[in-house]
Amino acid sequence: MSVRTSHQIRQDFFDYFREKDHLIVESVPVVPQDDPTLLFINAGMNPFKPIFLGEQEGFTRAGKEWKRVANTQKCIRVSGKHNDLEEVGHDTYHHTLFEMLGNWSFGDYFKKEGIAWAWELLVDRWGLEPDRLYATVFGGDDEDGLPADDEAAELWASETPIPKNHILKFGKKDNFWEMGDTGPCGPCSEVHIDLRSDEERKKIDGATLVNMDDPRVMEIWNLVFIQFNRQKDGSLNPLPAQHVDTGMGFERIVAVLQGKKSNYDTDVFTPLLDAISKRAGVPYGRSEETDIAMRVIADHIRAVSFAVADGVTPSNEDRGYVIRRILRRASRYAWDRLNIREAFMSSLVDVLAAQFKDIFPELTEKARHVKKVVTAEETSFLRTLDQGIAHFNEMVDALPEGTAQLPGEEAFKLHDTYGFPIDLTELMARERGISVDMEGFKSRMKEQKERARQAGKFRADDDSEASTGITRFATAAGTGSVFTGYEENETSCHIQEAGEYNGKPVVVLDRTPFYAESGGQIADTGVITNPRTGESLNVVDVQYVGEHRVHFVDRKPNSTDGSWVAAVDADRRAEIERHHSATHLLHAALRETLGEHVAQRGSLVAPDRLRFDFSHYEPVTAGQLDEIEERVNEKIRENIALDEDRDVPIEEAKKRGAMMLFGEKYGEKVRVITFDPEYSVELCGGTHVGATGEIGYLRLASESSVAAGIRRVEALAGTVADHHLREEKRLLQRIRRQIGKGSRPDEEILRLMEEKKQLEKQLEKLNRLKAGLRLDELLSQPVTTGKGIRLAAGEIEGADMNTLKQLGYDALNKAQKNTVIVLGSRDNDQGKVYLMTAVTEDLIATGIKAGALVGSLARTVGGGGGGQPNLATAGGREPGKLKEVFDQAKAALS
Repeated sequence: MSVRTSHQIRQDFFDYFREKDHLIVESVPVVPQDDPTLLFINAGMNPFKPIFLGEQEGFTRAGKEWKRVANTQKCIRVSGKHNDLEEVGHDTYHHTLFEMLGNWSFGDYFKKEGIAWAWELLVDRWGLEPDRLYATVFGGDDEDGLPADDEAAELWASETPIPKNHILKFGKKDNFWEMGDTGPCGPCSEVHIDLRSDEERKKIDGATLVNMDDPRVMEIWNLVFIQFNRQKDGSLNPLPAQHVDTGMGFERIVAVLQGKKSNYDTDVFTPLLDAISKRAGVPYGRSEETDIAMRVIADHIRAVSFAVADGVTPSNEDRGYVIRRILRRASRYAWDRLNIREAFMSSLVDVLAAQFKDIFPELTEKARHVKKVVTAEETSFLRTLDQGIAHFNEMVDALPEGTAQLPGEEAFKLHDTYGFPIDLTELMARERGISVDMEGFKSRMKEQKERARQAGKFRADDDSEASTGITRFATAAGTGSVFTGYEENETSCHIQEAGEYNGKPVVVLDRTPFYAESGGQIADTGVITNPRTGESLNVVDVQYVGEHRVHFVDRKPNSTDGSWVAAVDADRRAEIERHHSATHLLHAALRETLGEHVAQRGSLVAPDRLRFDFSHYEPVTAGQLDEIEERVNEKIRENIALDEDRDVPIEEAKKRGAMMLFGEKYGEKVRVITFDPEYSVELCGGTHVGATGEIGYLRLASESSVAAGIRRVEALAGTVADHHLREEKRLLQRIRRQIGKGSRPDEEILRLMEEKKQLEKQLEKLNRLKAGLRLDELLSQPVTTGKGIRLAAGEIEGADMNTLKQLGYDALNKAQKNTVIVLGSRDNDQGKVYLMTAVTEDLIATGIKAGALVGSLARTVGGGGGGQPNLATAGGREPGKLKEVFDQAKAALS
């Protein structure tokens, strides 16, 4: 049988299960679309979780429900027992991104067919040697009261010709699969293959090496039989419908079928390795050191490219941080091991795209975007990599003898200053034979995050003690307030509780229209009035504590009795609503213009401005900003009506395509805000305009960087934007009056700036000429000291330090011997003094040195300095004492 290509092997799998009436489905993106708690798709079964959880009966395609499905799924794993990132590249079988071939039965066939078909494909179709295969089954667990899976063992014996002594039983750790602490689970049966030589197999029985982490005796296919449901109390109940979930590592089976000892020697990786080798000018296979580097790069560019194509942007959080770690690890290997000192990995994207164009066309479609992201991220890291490596080596070399651990504070500095992911520091430390103080590092990271959290809060005073106090107060107030602010700005209410927190009076109402700060939207302000007594309380802030909206007021109420009226400052609320709705339109326009990788990373919605942080890999150009602003205002002019849906089931919201934030915990029911189902659909608890026309106008005010991979835009909307435009108009009018109505202000300003630059150059030239004449004057009239030394000393008006230094060199060329030059200048406005001393070579030999002299003189003017024996400089803070310096110089040389 001829050696089959990886493409043919994948197609064999599809064709085989298509014969068995399976629907062949495409891979979902590695970024989970409906599970904000999962970093990446890390198993083939992830997309089918709703079926296993009983939320769906089967897989629906074109109106037909399928009970049998097969596919290849892109997966990313960077942690876990068999997925240590630091092992990738050092061995031949760990990978960050891999394909998982799988077939599934949703309440249809079960163990008999799953086992028989696995054997048929592996042995009858692909020709694997039967005596090299082992089947493991669940051996039971006394704690769970589960017997051994004798059914699976008997089926292996009856449905396949596998030798009975090749059917092995293992415990729960190896042969029982669970989705989580609760939910569907069941025994699994794994197929292992012994790839050792016949001689080695005769010496040691392969059965003794199964599940012993021997890379030559390894698992190639896992058949999971989902038949139980784990309860909260830990007990197991049989499932009404039994499922089959199988997974086979594509890269691993290709290596087996192509007769390769390393996954990297297969045609899955050779195109990449060839490209890397060519770029580095180093053949793959020459040395283990360069081979490791090439394997790391080949593996990592796959994970980075597919993740970015599926919407991830490198950043310092969540998925973005994982991808940044992977890319920077590869970049470091290219720099350190292959001597590639510029960004080059984007060139590998085209190699990947061509290789996978038929099975994963999304990489071809988004290749341009992926290459831009990779280039930007790699370039950013390379700017500091050399400095970081040098600093790391200095830190290690400075460790006391016998110290085998890098302090956590130093590891944090590498992370904070040079952008080194901690695992990169750990790798470099391991190569130097030391470890890293991870506890110390984590402690510093925690401190930094806490500082960032405090700095990022829009409310000024919030400490742990204060939070505890609010919690105690709010808890005493009973149930949470009913929020009426979506419907009205004024509500009849009762004060449930009044008190004082940290010196500030607070009240809790049973009903309130006041929005409490959350989701980036700042709190409402207004007034709470008692119509009967006329007493009123000004509300200055509202904060959430658990379910409670705690109202901070300007004073305690005289009495909490009776009915009160809570009224929001309606004008202020209206401006907040304009900015909040504008934020939704802006978010949509950013994704439309820059790409779907754009995701919200933070926001502020206030009555006078909005701020929006988002993931993006490079500055937004002026042209793009204009396009975004124009698009938002186009949507404002369309006057799109608000479509607000409350208590929407989370699954329904997902189907509508509502934007969800990674890491956010959403309840079973959510509030969906829509401005045109085809444009902006978001989960949101904030207040909004009734239609986009109420926003009036949006003006982008600024665009900047917040952190690597995170950009920020600030904008004005509504009345504030109107005032801003009028002020811009008045400013332009004032400029026109100053420079003339007939001219174009921008061109005239550029002309004036150029004219100013030329005049400054002329002035600088005149000052240099003046300073040179003054130097000649001082050199021609030196003072002779008691020791016969010629001293040329005096003030050079208007000279800066650079001018004094240049004059010093000029003076040494002119004086040549037996001369000391002391020059000074002062800036009275800045309170600064500049000094320069120069000494001819013959006097240096007698012990007179410029550095020591200028240091002594500088103390007179409250400063210090130093330099070389022939020329040195110093600064001071007392310009009034400059004359004393020259007298002191004469005395010092006498």
